[in-house]
Amino acid sequence: MNNKFIEELSMNHWQALSTLFYDGWVLRFAEGYTKRANSIHPIHDSTFELNSKIEECEKLYSANQLPTVYKITPFVQPAHLDAVLEEKGYSLIDPTNVQTLELANLNEPRLHSVQINEKLDAKWIEVFCKLNHVNYKYKHVMERMLANIKTKKGFITLYNEEQPVACGLGVIEREYIGLYDIVTDSQFRNQGFGEQMILHLLRWGKENGAKYSYLAVVADNEPALRLYSKLGYSEIYKYWYRVRKES
Repeated sequence: MNNKFIEELSMNHWQALSTLFYDGWVLRFAEGYTKRANSIHPIHDSTFELNSKIEECEKLYSANQLPTVYKITPFVQPAHLDAVLEEKGYSLIDPTNVQTLELANLNEPRLHSVQINEKLDAKWIEVFCKLNHVNYKYKHVMERMLANIKTKKGFITLYNEEQPVACGLGVIEREYIGLYDIVTDSQFRNQGFGEQMILHLLRWGKENGAKYSYLAVVADNEPALRLYSKLGYSEIYKYWYRVRKES
């Protein structure tokens, strides 16, 4: 499978509120909630003069009260875009690993106090916002983004003695389940709860036709990297963001 395919899935599975296609680039807007949904994804052929195109994008994001952010993958068009942005003073932030896993030989989860809903509900939103310390102003934006996902979704919560201690989202499309919003309560980390929750989510994905999984993890998140390695995930490519320095 072409790795660029994963980029396509990731845009489908983490929806922006509005999308603008501009000469091969995908410009995404979601009122500032997450860089992934408020950035430029330059993954298709680019034909316009580059400096003018960058300037127009800056104007568009500025008009929407957003910083200009580019997601830089191995598939950017044109190929020298990252170097051009660096020359223009764009900062490099959040190097991230994209990893995949074949689901043929999953371990059985040991803990079974989990709930998986295929429709977004207020309870999951409340748990996620609490565990991930989401600013209240973004709550309704996140609800609209998640409601925009058009393929099969699984919203999972893992409980310990009836207390929600971990939650996450799985989205299935074309035999892949993408994992998003994986978070464990800070008081319950390093106790195996995250691993157990992911095993349940992957089982659910497999039962619903997924043969593979993918996820993205920030490169300096050592605990998450160890967990995903233990589960069998392996890196297929890296990406990072270029952010315009505000004068």
